[in-house]
Amino acid sequence: MIRVFSCLADEHDHSFVLVAALVCLAGSAITLQLYDRARRRDTDRVIWTILSGIAGGTAIWSTHFVGMLGFNPPVDHAYEPVLTLTSLAAAILFTISGLHIAISSTNAPGFAIGGALIGVGICVMHFLGMAGLTVAGTIEYDPVLVLLSLCFAVGFSSLALVKTTYARNERGKWIGFGALVLAICTMHFTAMGSATFLPGPDTALVAHSVSSELLAITVVAAISVATGIAIYVLDVRSHQDMVETYRHASLHDPLTGLPNRGHLATLLPEVLHAAERARERVGLLVLDLDRFKQINDVHGHLTGDEMLRHVSASMMQALEPNELLARLGGDEFVTIRSGNPTNQELNELAARLSRSVSTPLPHTRHHLSVGASIGIAIFPDHAQRAEELLAAADLAMYRSKAMRGRDPMLYDPLLDEANREKSCLGFELQRALARDEFDLYYQPLVDTATRNVIALEALLRWRHPTRGLLQPGQFLPVAERHGLMLEIGNWALQRACADAVKWPADLRVSVNIAAAQILGQDLPTIVSTTLERTGLPADRLEIEITEDCITGDPVRALEVVRRLKAQGTTIAMDDYGTGYSSLANLRIFPFDKLKIDRAFVMDVTENHISSAIVKSTVALARDLGIQVTAEGVEREEHFLFLQSIGCTSAQGYLFGKPAQLSSLDVIQRETAAGANPVAARRGILAFAKAR
Repeated sequence: MIRVFSCLADEHDHSFVLVAALVCLAGSAITLQLYDRARRRDTDRVIWTILSGIAGGTAIWSTHFVGMLGFNPPVDHAYEPVLTLTSLAAAILFTISGLHIAISSTNAPGFAIGGALIGVGICVMHFLGMAGLTVAGTIEYDPVLVLLSLCFAVGFSSLALVKTTYARNERGKWIGFGALVLAICTMHFTAMGSATFLPGPDTALVAHSVSSELLAITVVAAISVATGIAIYVLDVRSHQDMVETYRHASLHDPLTGLPNRGHLATLLPEVLHAAERARERVGLLVLDLDRFKQINDVHGHLTGDEMLRHVSASMMQALEPNELLARLGGDEFVTIRSGNPTNQELNELAARLSRSVSTPLPHTRHHLSVGASIGIAIFPDHAQRAEELLAAADLAMYRSKAMRGRDPMLYDPLLDEANREKSCLGFELQRALARDEFDLYYQPLVDTATRNVIALEALLRWRHPTRGLLQPGQFLPVAERHGLMLEIGNWALQRACADAVKWPADLRVSVNIAAAQILGQDLPTIVSTTLERTGLPADRLEIEITEDCITGDPVRALEVVRRLKAQGTTIAMDDYGTGYSSLANLRIFPFDKLKIDRAFVMDVTENHISSAIVKSTVALARDLGIQVTAEGVEREEHFLFLQSIGCTSAQGYLFGKPAQLSSLDVIQRETAAGANPVAARRGILAFAKAR
């Protein structure tokens, strides 16, 4: 090693050594950066590997020959051009090969082998270059130092790639960079120290050798060309990468990586056009996740996003080559099946997607899962254009969702066009509140003992500009489907309380509350705020809920009911007898009133089963201290029967049809004759006069 240090100290121009070191530092940094980029890319990896190898090989060769320009051997010397250029080619080829092995590997031994091959390339380059050095004499080598230089090159190069590949922070990258610099420099100066130049008396230089000055120009040119190529390629690739990144972002969903709605809008017409030319069918499946909203609401949006990524990945694994998956937005996906599929093949695709969607997602200490409602439409059977085909599949999907996603649904014009009409109605509903198209009608509830009107039930109506007056059953299911029940229900509550505050103090108002109002907001606070704003006492408000409001989330529903009762409002179970768990709910929920569904009342005097149900309900309620209202009372014999069994109140056409406040005086003419008719009119007249 003393020979190595003496060679560096005494036989080299240190200014050239400094330049060689700078070339080595810059070349090593560029090489490792390009290697890292090549390793991380899935596309154009070969191009980046070659570029990295050219940069690395040129850096190795340039470091060697800049150092050689500063070397002052004791004999005349020159450079043979063929071997000199061959050494450059060897450096580049060995570096490309070593980087390719490392990039293709997945473990440390593979990275080390790739680095070792680069180290061998450094040695091959050096001794080829030395072979191209013609001197007026001979060169002898110390085999120990030659072997040591090889060990330096191979060892440090292997360390460089292993550390760079496994670098988790800047420290690891710096170690890899330093190791590559050491591989080049230690090999060069150790190998130079191994060489002894012996002058010869008559040895002449080769006629075609080049001088040091020409070699210097060649080195500078090589560095300039390599740097220029690297900068140009980097600039071009960076620009292309940027353009491709923007293009990919505009056409793909950022959460799942799937094609987005914009991509589908471009791709689907092309697929249909190609199928039309080939006279083939194309299947389109629209898939909407079931139970996803509950996961989002309960576990948060981060878990919801994780579920969407999980579902997307599962569906991608279930696809075949002629099938494409896209995300429309939210929890809705689309699959295109080309290749002239049969109905059976489309059903099989739907089954595969359904199974993949239901794959559970591990979450904390349990698993989360969703289902899928799937609609299928076929080109050209169901539609000729892309947007029409998508709309048809969407309608079929909603029919599947109405069936709770049990089976995928093929588009049916007769069934699904009715749903299309409902969808149009849904868009119109969104504007109805802003246009003040809703109204409340009121129907009286009478005391069965006195026939006095004791309350009025608020019933929602929609004054549609072209369809006329619509009943709740015609638009409320559509409102629920479009998530509009909160806004509409809260409007009805506010309006009913504002109307009722103008009535006689002993007249209550009854308001129906939807499940969305109970489960989707803080209903007790909204009721309290409404009562405070309108000035209506809480004991004059009766809130009617159905079993649908309870079964969705019984724990939350019970909490809401208890808080409402604590405020002083009356709680009634509407449509009693139509649910499957009414008795269990009576045991748990503190209801003040039961409203027997009209289906049991309308034939109570003709059907002994209906009669028995109504009798048992009234008796049960009496024992529980709960009042009972019978709905749908239309004939006098119905009323007399209810009166005889102790039913506390009644409601129906016998006492009045739903009417606007301004026309409630018509109820006078429709009040049935019977016990105490004067008292029955008294309540209506008092109300009309107050209005």
